[in-house]
Amino acid sequence: MIVTGVRWIIHDRYRNEIYLTHERWQHIIASINHPDMANYEEHLKATIRYGTRKQDSLNPQKYRYVSAFADLPADNTHITAIVLFRFREGSDSEPISNNYIVTAYQKRIR
Repeated sequence: MIVTGVRWIIHDRYRNEIYLTHERWQHIIASINHPDMANYEEHLKATIRYGTRKQDSLNPQKYRYVSAFADLPADNTHITAIVLFRFREGSDSEPISNNYIVTAYQKRIR
């Protein structure tokens, strides 16, 4: 799959290909969003690979991946990643999966 600006591509536990773009990563770690994620990119990858996944009840193309980590700052316990599952048209006009991370953040879950 060729997508411009892709930072990395990974597969979740269901073998879905999911990617993060440089633009989305800059959005995530921006000072007005979630700068605490800057040192936890590998945790984000692990969240996509091994975390639990739940489909959004209002938007069936949106999934929330969540995973617990013991080493997060500020009493946070989990990383949450929001992924949109979409399709784009391939060169042969066939649909190709286009699943990408929209945002990610740390959260305390009791």
